[in-house]
Amino acid sequence: MVEKTQNPEASSGQKPEKQETAGSFLRFILLVALGALAFRSFAFSLFNIPSESMLPRLMNGDYLIASKWPYGFTSNSLPFDLPLIPGRWFASQPERGDIVIFKHPVDGTDYVKRAIGLPGDTVELRNGRVILNGKRLPREKLDDFLIPVSANTRCSWGAKSEHQPDGRIMCRYTRYQERLPSGRTYETLDFGRLPQDDFPEITVPAGNMFLMGDNRDNSQDSRFMPTAGGGVGLVPQGLLVGRAETIVFSTDGGAELLRPGSWFSATRWQRMGDGL
Repeated sequence: MVEKTQNPEASSGQKPEKQETAGSFLRFILLVALGALAFRSFAFSLFNIPSESMLPRLMNGDYLIASKWPYGFTSNSLPFDLPLIPGRWFASQPERGDIVIFKHPVDGTDYVKRAIGLPGDTVELRNGRVILNGKRLPREKLDDFLIPVSANTRCSWGAKSEHQPDGRIMCRYTRYQERLPSGRTYETLDFGRLPQDDFPEITVPAGNMFLMGDNRDNSQDSRFMPTAGGGVGLVPQGLLVGRAETIVFSTDGGAELLRPGSWFSATRWQRMGDGL
């Protein structure tokens, strides 16, 4: 005799397996969202370059990855600057020459500049030359920097416009290599003699930084009083967001939605993966 068994779940009309599957999926989505939030807040985040103040190293249309942990964590590390982190945790200051992402001290937008002076340093400019702690930073003249005109790149007044045989228009800039006392080097552009080429000696206070753009004559940086959309003055280290690490994507701005071929032609492939 075969004895029949009854499934209590079937008799009650419940479908726990489906409910459990739906609940597991929701938990998975929540964990992914929390993981992505934590990754963006404490590991890496993506930033884009909307100006030419860091030419020649960074171009308008570059997208870069910035690491969040080197300088510590504040509410500036969180999406939408959520006020969830009191003060600054695991604080560490940048090294001279770092390309830093920070919040503008007036309008709170993301800015990118190079760290030149740290707390206790004296910084001065004479005739466009940086004098750090009483010693002029050595610099070497390099070949001119050339960049093609594109949808997001124009020749500024400090460049020479040149027509190439292939029909392209190139912008030519005077370029130098500057060297820090540590031996670290980077390239800068120079438009010639300008008022901002001279800056009186200043001592960087504790907890602050003196920042400059590599495009020295086209950068609103610590040489200028902090104003919305303009200069930044001496920048508190509590406004640091991260350290620029790698260019992950770059576009000349020429892509058009209805022309898929332009998505590829507008990409600056040679810049992708370029470490900073």
